[in-house]
Amino acid sequence: MPDPSLRDYDLDLPDGLIAQRPAERRDGARMLVLDRATGALEDRRFTDFPSLLRPGDAVVFNDTRVVPARLVGRRPTGGRAELFLIERRPDGTWEALAKPGRTLRAGATVELGDRLAATIEDVEPETGRRIVRFSRDGAPFASAEAEQETLDAVGRMPLPHYVDRDADAADRERYQTVFARARGAVAAPTAGLHFTARTLRQLGEAGAVQARVTLHVGYGTFEPVRATDLAQHRVAAETVEVTPETADALNAARQRSGRVVAVGTTSTRALETSADADGRFHPVAGPTDLTVTPGYRFRAVDALLTNFHLPQSSLLVLTATFGGLGAVMDAYRHAVREGYRFYSYGDCMLII
Repeated sequence: MPDPSLRDYDLDLPDGLIAQRPAERRDGARMLVLDRATGALEDRRFTDFPSLLRPGDAVVFNDTRVVPARLVGRRPTGGRAELFLIERRPDGTWEALAKPGRTLRAGATVELGDRLAATIEDVEPETGRRIVRFSRDGAPFASAEAEQETLDAVGRMPLPHYVDRDADAADRERYQTVFARARGAVAAPTAGLHFTARTLRQLGEAGAVQARVTLHVGYGTFEPVRATDLAQHRVAAETVEVTPETADALNAARQRSGRVVAVGTTSTRALETSADADGRFHPVAGPTDLTVTPGYRFRAVDALLTNFHLPQSSLLVLTATFGGLGAVMDAYRHAVREGYRFYSYGDCMLII
């Protein structure tokens, strides 16, 4: 068979199936279970997830915390302006995306309320990213911590573009996992959004080990796959950490014949970065540009809980590489027929 092309990951998805708000309860989602050995599908609820685990399995969460990185303000002329913070640089400036790009050039200012202002110091010619410096009452902040506290207070949660509304106060809680710890993400690890404190207790009752990794989801998660030859596709580097304690716990689970169950594609990338060719886990800390494309051999992950992803996206390519292209695309078409809710605030799929 020829190698898959990007069009093999396409899907006819009605707009009405794109979830605009989370389920009423965190654990209220539906869950489609795919047996990758047989291709069999089963319609379940997320609340069934703990019952599908075996004693000794290790469930791995990404504990990154989403930063309220979207800033909405006004130009001095009165027009609306937006900044999307990407990363703080050592010199105290920020890399950011800006709208409207044609007016927010070097020297422009954006008034953000609460006596806060942003000045565009430069524009990177290749990426179009703005280099931004913040001030309050016309003066620089006394510390990075004071600046961050102010930005967190005025910023909005960076909901993906397919959520066709502005973020509101409820999103500050619901677009964040209950186990979020290490701030640094510009998008949520969405498979983790379904978990509650009750679910975590039930995992323990089922005899499953819980482990944490950190992968700070970067802006690259929103970028489309532009390479028609998937072998040429690369995901932008993101910061990952797998601690010695987590690596030891996962190795111990493997020795007991437990499965490693990744909660989300971001946990999967962290785990696959951590594992060697023999499937043994090692501590890692730093950037990872691991890109999963057809032909990749998974060495760390035995089962995957994941939300439904954008057609022709790197996240769908990873999911289909793990579960099998034909089986996963059949599962997606089944989900459409059965009215599953898609994307960040939608339902989920467990591939076992």
